Amino acid sequence: MSNATTQDAELILKLYDLRREAVMRDARTFVARFDPKSLDDVLKVSTAFGTPEQAYLRQVYGYWEMAASLVNRGAINRELALDNYNEMFFMYAKIEPYLEGFRQTMGMPHFLKQVQQLIESSAENQQRLADMKEMQANLARRRADAVGAGR
Repeated sequence: MSNATTQDAELILKLYDLRREAVMRDARTFVARFDPKSLDDVLKVSTAFGTPEQAYLRQVYGYWEMAASLVNRGAINRELALDNYNEMFFMYAKIEPYLEGFRQTMGMPHFLKQVQQLIESSAENQQRLADMKEMQANLARRRADAVGAGR
């Protein structure tokens, strides 16, 4: 484990600032609420060219692909980045079950490869992904229970 530098911290803060930009906030809100149940759900949004939703998906997933690439290529301290990339795990957990099908259907074999590489790079990261999937499943159950209870 190498020590993070001031430059690493500055890059993390710049990435954070990008997340605060108004359109990016809207995009992140959309992806946070996006709850695909199938590959078709992902394809429906991702192929609706010209829609805000399709642009939001591209923006958020592209952002995290760039952020993961910076770590994988050694431009940002890995440990510092992972301390701050919880949202990457959150968004990846939503699409990961459909990722291979998406890549094949869309002819995009490298889509989210940097994120996947970073997450698969350690057992700890893989556990974080599993924990995120469980949290999302729990949230979905609570929403379903609330709807069933007429709330």
